[in-house]
Amino acid sequence: MDKSTVMKNYRFLALMLFAMVAGCVAGWFFPEFGHFIKPAGTVFINMMFCVVVPLVFASISNSVASVRSRKRAGKIMGTTVLTFVVTGAVAAVIMFIVMKLVPPVLEPWTDMATEAIGEHASLADMIVNFFTTDDFVGLLSRSAMLPLIVFSILFGFATNLVGGPDHVIGKFLDGLTEVMMAFVKIITYYAPIAFFALFADLVATYGSSVASAYGRAMVVYYPLCFIYIFTAFPLFAYIGGGRHGIKTMFQHIARPAIMSLGTCSSSATIPTNLREAEDTGIPKDVADMVVPMGATMHMDGSCFSCVLKIAFVLGAMGVDMPWTMLPAVVAVAVLSSVGMSGVPGGGYIGEYIICSIFFPQQIEVAFPILVAIGNLVDPPATMINSAGDYVVCYIVARVTDGKDWLDRAIAARHAK
Repeated sequence: MDKSTVMKNYRFLALMLFAMVAGCVAGWFFPEFGHFIKPAGTVFINMMFCVVVPLVFASISNSVASVRSRKRAGKIMGTTVLTFVVTGAVAAVIMFIVMKLVPPVLEPWTDMATEAIGEHASLADMIVNFFTTDDFVGLLSRSAMLPLIVFSILFGFATNLVGGPDHVIGKFLDGLTEVMMAFVKIITYYAPIAFFALFADLVATYGSSVASAYGRAMVVYYPLCFIYIFTAFPLFAYIGGGRHGIKTMFQHIARPAIMSLGTCSSSATIPTNLREAEDTGIPKDVADMVVPMGATMHMDGSCFSCVLKIAFVLGAMGVDMPWTMLPAVVAVAVLSSVGMSGVPGGGYIGEYIICSIFFPQQIEVAFPILVAIGNLVDPPATMINSAGDYVVCYIVARVTDGKDWLDRAIAARHAK
């Protein structure tokens, strides 16, 4: 991976960050202009509203429908999904605790509207609304993102049962996914202009609180990512690979980590992860299922950032994140990570899910704040997501091939 490749993959991210900074400067020195240009950003938000529902449905349903799984593969898939959920939940709980100890925003942003969260519904109603709507039409609204994810997963399983990717519906989902990703790519070309406008208005409205709060959030997030890599990953490797797991993991994880940092993409790291899995001796069918699924479903780093985003906006609103929110925040972090696509920047899907659940009345203000955090934390988050796919293979291999699978793989490699 040469310098030109790194520059190419980070070019758009750099452009987005430049647009945000330029918008902040414009809003600071010319607040009237910042308010005037806001509609240019609202246009982008509305365009994304129109594409996010079909994109989530197509990408998730196609991913599940395309899995060619039967007996052993079914065991691999079940273990993989369970491991993704558990590690994501662990990451979300860790970040929730950190946010309680070190809040990202110390002073509320003046005039930012507050909203009671979850007080209007009982626990039973929240559980029902988390996973379902009372009508199919309700799934077509951006306010029902989590029920849409659940529906999409089940639709994908149903398609898999009747023929999967070879069925006419499977082919339709594959084509629809390609079209929707191209659609998002077209809209994204407008994003720098939109975020210049959004942040010009944001700073014009809330002033210097914006920059200081983002800086504090990054000081917390970046060290935590590296602490997680050097503590949680060795633990997972030991659980999956036994006494040789930690040493072997550190021998092979560097390339996926560097590749993910250089490309800022989980999907682009798939070939490297598969190559390292083969060199490690991980069973091929395990790696072939875990790594591609992990590119869109294994998002420990994104779970970190999801909790950070929720705590950040709540702090800006002057609302404390109570311990009673822990189950809801962890559930949203884990389930919304399924909707993240393996492309640079995450496709903004997670931000919409967070807004639709926690900040539906403040979405025009909350969305650009969340996307800004997403762009700032994207490189280390992608590194945790992608390198973690390789580590999860250890756990899945232990379940499918026994606790001594790595010992056998090492012995076979030495016998050659």
